[in-house]
Amino acid sequence: MAHFAEIDLNNIVLRVNCACNQDIANNGGEQSEQAAQHFATVSPLSQNGIKWIQTSYNNNFRKQYAGIGYTFDSIKNKFISPQPFASWSLDSNDDWKAPVVFPTVTTYGDNVNYSISWDESNLRWTGKDDQNNIFAWSPETSSWIATGN
Repeated sequence: MAHFAEIDLNNIVLRVNCACNQDIANNGGEQSEQAAQHFATVSPLSQNGIKWIQTSYNNNFRKQYAGIGYTFDSIKNKFISPQPFASWSLDSNDDWKAPVVFPTVTTYGDNVNYSISWDESNLRWTGKDDQNNIFAWSPETSSWIATGN
């Protein structure tokens, strides 16, 4: 089963729909403009949609499977996920990276996992243990520090 992402004037993905593989093969083949144009006759564009672009469910082309809110970069011919936080930036592979590297220690005690999340207001990683104690990741010491919360 093939998949197509509908994009708007700003190259933002509005929706993703499935297509018949045989329709793709009969109308220009994988990743072709002809197949995308044919798909528009099968699944008409929405009010804000301007075109369909094929996306790969298995991430075989165009970097990754498109999702609502993703951006299609026509120069790089790939879909880029939405920026998770204002402080994050794209790396050379077009993956979003936090300004602080993800913690190298993710467990405590008898290999119990911290519940790790990004704290945008403090620009740091925080970890919560099973008692709901909150810790801040220190990249300088590669350790978790109790925050008192």
